[in-house]
Parts: sequence; structure tokens; C-alpha cells
Amino acid sequence: MTEPDSTRASCSAATARTLLFVPGNRPERFAKAAATAADLVIVDLEDAVPDEDKASARDAVAQWLSADGRAAVRVNGTKSSDYQQDVATLAGLPGLRAVVVSMADDPAALIALHQRLGQDVEIVPLVETALGIVKAVELAAVPGVSRLAFGHLDFAADIDSSIEDEAMLMARSLLVVASRAAGLPGPVDGVTTALDDPVASGSDAARARSLGFAGKLCIHPSQVEAVNAAFSPSTQEIAWAHLIIEASTAGGAVRVDGHMVDAPVILKARAILVRAQE
Repeated sequence: MTEPDSTRASCSAATARTLLFVPGNRPERFAKAAATAADLVIVDLEDAVPDEDKASARDAVAQWLSADGRAAVRVNGTKSSDYQQDVATLAGLPGLRAVVVSMADDPAALIALHQRLGQDVEIVPLVETALGIVKAVELAAVPGVSRLAFGHLDFAADIDSSIEDEAMLMARSLLVVASRAAGLPGPVDGVTTALDDPVASGSDAARARSLGFAGKLCIHPSQVEAVNAAFSPSTQEIAWAHLIIEASTAGGAVRVDGHMVDAPVILKARAILVRAQE
């Protein structure tokens, strides 16, 4: 029997469409998660791991990332008692691709983390509180930060709101704008809690894409395929983009299928073609 390829899901955090969580205290699942179609695995040292298992989870993650494992790791919040131990364990591990910082709201802490881990390790602030949303522009501008992510479940709990789209719209849009202002890729949206409903995951991802997000956190392998599809240009979009580029070669505004095509439309077409090649 062929063993799973533990290096498959190891693309950059900045470009990943699907970022699949796996609990840090379940090392038997690490390679299986990496062998899925997820662009990047996030081994979780935070919510998925009970307090009594934190130390053993750190050891398991360190062992895997010192061997053939390639992944991001979600660490505990910078104000937690486990944070410094998480960082000390991860520093220098050859397979560490990125660190996802839960409850991110402190730019200075991210600066210190970047200095500790070095330029080869991406930092992804997971914004989950009202303070984090308010500081999103500052967080996005920190050296080493490659992308923002949204933890909408914790954010809704923090502001005592529903998790429905309307209640989350302002926060999501702010993260998109902060990312763009800092020159970062579109942010990563939060999880879909329905484990056995890939249609729901795909629908949530498509809605996030329409707002300017470019990736999504996943909590089960069954969600990966639908999310990847939602963040990848469809055949129709690619055909439209080619049509726009071909029609615009003469320069200036042109008419295509009854619609005006000018510079912003051409930029959108080019962006679709770039995404199609990634």
C-alpha cells in the first residue's frame, strides 16, 4: 500500500485556497491531511487540543516538521500561557511553512514573532475579536505577515452577534480592504461547521469570494474539493476573460456583448487568468 505523500499540501499560505486544520494531538492524521487536495495543512495547537495535551501535541508537531512534514501551525494567542512555549518549539523547524496566530490583535507581538522565526516563515494573523478588526490595517502591515484570516465564530461571540452574513459583513469587508491596502492577497475566510455538507462549504466559499476573500479555513477533508472549486475560475469565467482581453487589444473602451469594457474590466479579466494559472 502506498503511503500518503506528507508534502503534497504545502503551498504558500499567501496563495492557498484551502487551509485544512488537523488537531496537533492526532499525529496519525498529519500525513493523511497533507495527502488531501488541500493547498495547505494547518496543524492546530489551540482550540482542537485540550490543555492536558498541549505539551504532547507540541512534541508531535515538532517531530513531524523535523522529518518529512510540511505545514502551517496555529499557535495559541499571544496573551496565553502556552504561546511562548509554542513559538520556542516551532523556531527553526525545517518543515514549518507559516504560523497562524489565533486571537491576533497586537502588531508588536507579530513583529517580535517575525524576528524570532525569520523571513522564511509566513505569519497569518487570525482576526477573531473586535479589537483585532479595529487593528486589521496595522496587523496587515507588519513585516512577515503574508495574509489575514477571519475567525468569524469567535468574533461573533466577542461582539455578541449572530454568525449570519449580515452581522459579519462589515468585518469581512474591512479585512478585504486592509489586505488590499497592505498589498496582501485576499484574506482567508472562517470555517463552515457543517462537516458532511460540501455544498454548504462551497456556497460559503463562493460568497466569501464575491466579497474579495481568496481562501477558506476547512475542518474536514470533505470540504476541500468544493472550496477549491469556489476559489478557482470556472470555465465560463476563463472564456469571458479571454474574450475581454482579445477585444481590448485596440485600446480604449470597447463594447462586448452589449456591455462597456474599460480599464477596470480588463484588470478583472487579467486577474481571472492569473488565478487560472495558479
